[in-house]
Amino acid sequence: MPTVRVLSYNIRSLRDDPVAVARVVRALKPDVVCFQEVPRFMWWRWQRWQLARACGLKVAAGRRACGLAVMTGPRMRRVGREFHLLTRVPELHRRALAIAALEVTESGRTARMIAASTHLDLKDEPRRAHTAELIARLNRARHRFEAPVVLTGDINEEPGGDCWEMLQTGFQDAHAVAPAGEPLTFSAADPQRRIDGVFADREIEIIGCGVPVEGVEVADYPLATDHRPVLAEIRLP
Repeated sequence: MPTVRVLSYNIRSLRDDPVAVARVVRALKPDVVCFQEVPRFMWWRWQRWQLARACGLKVAAGRRACGLAVMTGPRMRRVGREFHLLTRVPELHRRALAIAALEVTESGRTARMIAASTHLDLKDEPRRAHTAELIARLNRARHRFEAPVVLTGDINEEPGGDCWEMLQTGFQDAHAVAPAGEPLTFSAADPQRRIDGVFADREIEIIGCGVPVEGVEVADYPLATDHRPVLAEIRLP
């Protein structure tokens, strides 16, 4: 069955070193990249296009709002996309969910998946409400596209928290199932917390997931952004 490399990466609006971001992404050779905090202000469309080009990717999903994007490598074919603004909370950043329905063919076999990117709030109550909302959105997308889901994002919470537990009710925490590399994602300069994750439907096989420390120049991590990337290698049903 097809194997796919899915990367989740918060790039802090490219305010640090965009060249280092591209070096990290290219070194990890992902098929799918779910970005958080992509540029969304001046020249935002051009900046996203430049990011995709520098990384050897193309934009598959995402809008200006909320700084989310799903990008794909040459193996992946987009068959659908969605973008959902989550319920507005006064005086807080707007949150959203970017979805790309994708197909991949390997050894004559074609499989479909949904790649989703989100970035949840720092405050507990909005984070819980938005988690329930995005789970409902993904349930509908799963049936609409007839494909299993891989949800990635900056959860802004560590394992054991309410939202992490809500996600684990329906999804596999990929790093917990098949740890690879290192667990801690924030900060890039002094990793202390695991607040970024990859969550996959249970019919998806997790081959390995974590912060890569081989095949990449780890010194680029704090140069690129304040989060470390999370890479999951999965096998689709």
